[in-house]
Parts: sequence; structure tokens; C-alpha cells
Amino acid sequence: MAIEAETQFHVLAVDDSIIDRKLIERLLKTSSYQVTVVDSGSKALEFLGLQDTQTNPPSLSLDHQEIEVNLIITDYCMPGMTGYDLLKKIKKSSSLKNIPVVIMSSENVPSRINRCLEEGAEEFFLKPVQLSDMNRLRPHLLKGKSMEKQHPNNKRKAMDEGISADRRPRYTGLAVV
Repeated sequence: MAIEAETQFHVLAVDDSIIDRKLIERLLKTSSYQVTVVDSGSKALEFLGLQDTQTNPPSLSLDHQEIEVNLIITDYCMPGMTGYDLLKKIKKSSSLKNIPVVIMSSENVPSRINRCLEEGAEEFFLKPVQLSDMNRLRPHLLKGKSMEKQHPNNKRKAMDEGISADRRPRYTGLAVV
């Protein structure tokens, strides 16, 4: 596809664990993504230009205007703001709601997974994240790019109208209680 050859996708990775941040950064770079890593949900919002001024007064502002984020991958369990809280803030933002969000967690909790998917997460990865998981990111990136070109002002509606059964992620070893 021409879009893959001409575009390097930028992924924002959010995890409070330095080991997990380094692992996800290495996997994403190995898969040819441009990567920015931060250690908290509040720093992710600051990078994206969506600050919570009550908890984070605008002090050091990262230059979010020049870097377009194509996907956010975030840990679920983090102090302060969970990945689920970050997901909800992104999906409520008119300027960020169309960015695909992937949640990752070391805990296999079906109710948590379902809640994240219902709130708008594209995928839910179980840690440790592996290189094969990176292949599952590309369709979300490509769909977001093609929707942006077709419907620049109404990507979410266009995506909702085109939902198919294969859009739901597949899990191995997932037990439904």
C-alpha cells in the first residue's frame, strides 16, 4: 500500500514501569514506528496538549503541535491516572477522540477488558507485550489515516458506520466468567 511506504506512524507509549516502557519502545521501533514514551497519563495529556490545569499547571509544555500522534498505547494500572481514565479523557476530547487507543495490562480481568473496549479502546494487550502484538496495530493506524482523508471532520461517525465483526480483538487464553 502506498500509505505505508510514505508514512511513518507516531505512537505515544504510556507506562509507569521503566522496564515496560523500554520494552514497548523497542518493539515499536523494531516495527518501524516513531515513538514517544512518557511515564504517566498526565504527561501523556500534556504531550497531547490536553492538560488538566487543576492537577498540572502548564509549566513545561512539550511541543505537541508539531508532532501528530497516530496511536496511543497505555498501561492500565498506573498511579494517579489509570489507562482507563486516560482513554476516557482522550475519547471525550473533540480534537483527540479519533486517535486509536490500545490498553495493555499484566492482569487478565475480563470485566476490565470489556469496559475498556466499550469505552473505545481498539485493542487490549496482555503483558508482556510481544512483537507479534505490534502487527495488530497497523490496521488501526491505516484505518485512521484513510478515514481522515475521506471524512476529515467526522472520522468517528464514519468508523462507527463501518464496524465489522472482525474489528473486535481476539484473545488467547481469555476466560469469561
